[in-house]
Amino acid sequence: MKIEITETSNPAKKPDPSTLEFGTVFTDHMFIMEYTPEEGWHNARIVPFGNISLHPASTVLHYGEEIFEGLKAYRRPDGKVQLFRPIENMRRLNSSAERLCLPQIDEELSLEVLKAFVSHEKDWTPSEFGTSLYLRPFMFGNDESLGVHTVKKATYMIIASPVGSYYKEGINPVKIMIEDEDVRAVRGGTGYTKCGGNYAASNRAGKKAEDKGYSQVLWLDGVERKYIEEVGAMNVMFKIDGEIVTPKLTGSILPGITRKSCLEILRNEGYRVSERLLSLDELGEALKNGKLEEAWGCGTAAVVSPIGELCYKDEKYIINENKIGPVTQHLYDTLTGIQWGKCEDTYGWTVAVD
Repeated sequence: MKIEITETSNPAKKPDPSTLEFGTVFTDHMFIMEYTPEEGWHNARIVPFGNISLHPASTVLHYGEEIFEGLKAYRRPDGKVQLFRPIENMRRLNSSAERLCLPQIDEELSLEVLKAFVSHEKDWTPSEFGTSLYLRPFMFGNDESLGVHTVKKATYMIIASPVGSYYKEGINPVKIMIEDEDVRAVRGGTGYTKCGGNYAASNRAGKKAEDKGYSQVLWLDGVERKYIEEVGAMNVMFKIDGEIVTPKLTGSILPGITRKSCLEILRNEGYRVSERLLSLDELGEALKNGKLEEAWGCGTAAVVSPIGELCYKDEKYIINENKIGPVTQHLYDTLTGIQWGKCEDTYGWTVAVD
């Protein structure tokens, strides 16, 4: 696909890496292309970063027809820039699009435009370990009609933001509250997609947890309210009596790329790994009898985030003396080593940006 490029006439000053936060500073350009049934995906272009114009009746504004992805570009010690498993993000984008009846993007095409955009903005990728260039591909329907129907017109965009290290003062365990009222998603719904509605629906419980001094909530399933699903906006894993347990993908859980990578590393290294239903009762029993050895969340932003305390109905439980466990630390070191090019990528997960 030919990509037209319009250079900015007012390039921004690169920020000090030590001051970077998440998603507050953006690069000079953004990628855009449109879809219509007659032309398919067309008018691909890289243009100066700026506001976009939407018709007031655009589908995305009224019916939430939008999906997104999140991944990062990393600066290696040799100065080159690389991506981590980007094809997995593009495949998940298409899975989300299928569920919300948005148009698909050919995998190779989506990877091509992603690499082209990152290559154009690669100078914005910071070099300090722990920093990266966060990439946000997203798609939305923009039919100019209030009728509820399958989307006919859509826009696909990519924006980028240099971000700092997720752990400013080291990787420390977090406190998590188990949520037993609100649910994040239900089977048959959109839980396995990355659509904004899933995140908007989680805000109330997140605010309640924050008000009580907790970082995130641990979600239970939406039907029986007894099975563990996710932690905040991340997948979750537990080490119980030597076994690594993570909730299986039932359709209400996001199939995380970091989750998939953790499982592949653990299985490759001989750990006993299970993807299965994990009830709150089983987890509580493991907590009480000392068999819950470690717990952690995993996702693109934090890589892994150790859990040091769980609270359920105001009863608190400490995990591993509120310290990061050896498996959690090993996964963090292995994944970040591969992502930032500090150790050999024996899995073939990284993609160099030319």
